[in-house]
Amino acid sequence: MEYRIGVIEGDGIGPEIVREAHKVLECVCQAYGHRLSWDKILMGGCSIDACGVPLTDEAVAQAKAADAVLMGSIGGDPATSPWYQLPPERRPEAGLLKLRKELGLFANLRPAYLYRELKEACPLRDDVIGDGFDMVIVRELTGGLYFGERTTTEKDGVLTATDTLTYSENEIRRVAVRAFDVARKRRKKVTSVDKANVLDSSRLWRKVVDEVALSYPDVSCEHMLVDNCAMQLVRDPKQFDVILTENMFGDILSDEASMVTGSIGMLSSASLNETRFGLYEPSGGSAPDIAGKDVANPIATILSAAMLLRYSLDLDTEAQAIEQAVRDVLADGVRTADIMPQPGRDREGLVMVGTAAMGDKICEKIRR
Repeated sequence: MEYRIGVIEGDGIGPEIVREAHKVLECVCQAYGHRLSWDKILMGGCSIDACGVPLTDEAVAQAKAADAVLMGSIGGDPATSPWYQLPPERRPEAGLLKLRKELGLFANLRPAYLYRELKEACPLRDDVIGDGFDMVIVRELTGGLYFGERTTTEKDGVLTATDTLTYSENEIRRVAVRAFDVARKRRKKVTSVDKANVLDSSRLWRKVVDEVALSYPDVSCEHMLVDNCAMQLVRDPKQFDVILTENMFGDILSDEASMVTGSIGMLSSASLNETRFGLYEPSGGSAPDIAGKDVANPIATILSAAMLLRYSLDLDTEAQAIEQAVRDVLADGVRTADIMPQPGRDREGLVMVGTAAMGDKICEKIRR
C-alpha cells in the first residue's frame, strides 16, 4: 500500500526529531512492504519567516490532502524571539490552533506509560510507582477557553482582559464517546476531570459524560475535580486508565503526566477528527535552547509515528513493531540525556546517545 504523509517539521528541535521519526517510518514500511510519499508543510515560526503568517491556506489544503500529518514542535522563546512581538493571531501557536480547527481535530490522545527501564528517571518514590502505570489522557481540543471569544478593553485607564469558556453538549459528547471507546480496548475505566463545583461548563460536562456512560455498561466511570486530579497524578498515578477532560485542563494535566513518566521527551500524541485522519506530534515544546545540538529525545515523535500507523493507516502490526523496538533499545541501556539517571544514581550498563543515534538504534531493532 502507498500512503501520503504530510510533514510539519516546525521550529527549534522540530526538524531533528521529525527526521528520526521519518527514518523509523520508512524503515518499518520497507520491512512490511508499504510505500510512503511525503509532503512538506510549513507551520509555526518557520512559516512566519517565509510567508508572514503562521499557517497559510495552502498549508491547510496540503494537510487535508494527506492521509495523516506528522508534526514536530513549533514556536520559540517568547522572551527573545521576534515572533512574539507580533499580534497574538500571528504568533506560531495561532497556526496550530487554526490547523486543529480547520481539520476538525477535536480529540487529543496522550499516552503516559512508565517503562520499567526508566523507573530511575521517574521523580516519584518507589512505593508510589509500584509496578508502574499506563494511562491515556483524552483531551477535548477545539473548544473551551482557547477557542472562546476574548477581549481586552480599557476603562478609566484600567485594562481588563476577558476570555470566554464555552462548550456545547455536542462537543462534549463526541470526545466522551472517543474516550469510552479507548477505555473499552484498555482496562475499561474512565476518569472524567472537571471543575463542576465552580463552573457551569463543567456541570454540563459532567451531565453529558454521565449520559454517554449509560451506553458503555462495561466501562466504569468516575468524576474527579481537576485540582484533585493534579494531586492524584503524583500521589497514585497507577489508579488511572483513561482520563477524559476539557481543553485547558488537558493541556496542563498531560504535561504533568509526562514528567511523571520521567521526561516529556517520551510522551507521544495523536489529535483525531471524526474520520481516520489525525495529526501526530510529540507533547513537548520546541526547546530552542538545545536545537541543533543533537541532544533532543526523538522517542516521543517516533512513538507518535507509531500512533499514526495505528489510528490513521490501520497498521497495528507495524505500530507494534516500532513500540517493541523502542522497548528493546531502552532494555539495551541506550539513553538520551533527558532520560539518563541523575548524577549520583546508578548508571552502570547505560550509554548516552544523541538524537540521530537513537533513531538509528530503533531502526536496527526493526530490521532484525
